[in-house]
Amino acid sequence: MATTKTRTSKPGKTTSSSTRSGASAARKPSLSSAAKSGAPAIDIGIDTGDRKKIAEGLSHFLADSYTLYLKTHNFHWNVTGPMFNALHNMFEEQYTEQWTALDDIAERIRALGYNAPGSYAEFIELTSIPEEAGLSDIPDWKEMVRQLTVGNEAVCRSARRVLELADDGDDDPTEDLMTQRLQTHEKYAWMLRSLLQ
Repeated sequence: MATTKTRTSKPGKTTSSSTRSGASAARKPSLSSAAKSGAPAIDIGIDTGDRKKIAEGLSHFLADSYTLYLKTHNFHWNVTGPMFNALHNMFEEQYTEQWTALDDIAERIRALGYNAPGSYAEFIELTSIPEEAGLSDIPDWKEMVRQLTVGNEAVCRSARRVLELADDGDDDPTEDLMTQRLQTHEKYAWMLRSLLQ
């Protein structure tokens, strides 16, 4: 037979729970993984749906940025010809700056509450920049410069898409980050294109 007991949980408040044969029939509400770990839910002033869209956009942007970084580093290693010294140094300057920026992008995704992609498989799935052939087909310096020009412009387009999402979600830090990346990659595209004109 069920019995009802009344207990005080907070001053002035009472709750009822049913017991059957001395065992509690009431169930505790299940806790989310964040609550179980003791971490509060994310509440940074950006709607959950907007945070998700921005993080997904940033994941594509990170994949494009990483792919461009890898291509730039590859060309730094493998450039040959009359422009070797100038391009070797230019590519090094660019990939070094790009490497540092990757961390800022991934950390912004994490600050929004999502995991950042970090494997080649994920990057290949998310990037808009085509993967080039490996050692069997290294392009000449002019083709390297052309590919990096196109790659920097692809990163710019990705940044603009994220910028729109961040603007819609009132996400000022992501807007600032995308503005900085746009300035850098537009400059790289201009500098690289100038070598071919």
